[in-house]
Amino acid sequence: MNLQAYTDIQPAEVDLGAHILVVEDEMAIQELISLNLTQAGHEPLVASSALEALDRIQDLLPDLILVDWMLPGMSGLELVRRLRSHQRTQRVPIIMLTARVDEADKLLGLESGADDYITKPFSIRELNARIKAVLRRRAPQITEDPVVFKTLSLDPATHRVHANGQEISLGPTEFKLLHFFMTHTERVYSRTQILDHVWGDHVFIEERTVDVHIRRLRSALEASGCDQLLQTVRGSGYRMTALF
Repeated sequence: MNLQAYTDIQPAEVDLGAHILVVEDEMAIQELISLNLTQAGHEPLVASSALEALDRIQDLLPDLILVDWMLPGMSGLELVRRLRSHQRTQRVPIIMLTARVDEADKLLGLESGADDYITKPFSIRELNARIKAVLRRRAPQITEDPVVFKTLSLDPATHRVHANGQEISLGPTEFKLLHFFMTHTERVYSRTQILDHVWGDHVFIEERTVDVHIRRLRSALEASGCDQLLQTVRGSGYRMTALF
């Protein structure tokens, strides 16, 4: 295969590091994509088949998956369908990579559950842009876009938080927790869901750990009155809401 279109690897605009699983059986392309992801600040995981990908996902739920359509054994299309049929993986962003250029194939890939579709050969710049766009849409808490909610503002790039115009100091876990809630407002999340999103589902810690960090976050926000934005929903979990 002509790899010329894949060799424009260069430092990309760095987001917060995402775990990205690359499911690609052509080793040269797999290595080039992985190198680019590393240079972009991400942590690539690799698999050469759908079955290997499923094994990798058992160990660590990635933030995004790049899936080649043509894979040995189970196709990439069937892998996407399987991932979308399970609760644990149904919300993981997926981008399909394929040499198929027909509109019908593109629609089939999207209808299977993929969030985006890139035809080969593609430029690394295009891949970076697509990854950034999908992460911004499906997993905004792992991008570096500044977030504003009511009188709270958070900048991941500088790791600064302001409440009612006053800068507040947060520990790394409280910062990640606040970032998650500010990018997922008005929805209730259980302790298990919060652990999966903020700590990662591969980390095994007590659910009550969430309560400890919620208390610390509220304590830091209390002087500004922004602690009221973070509500406890009895029997369900927590949510960040403008209604209180």
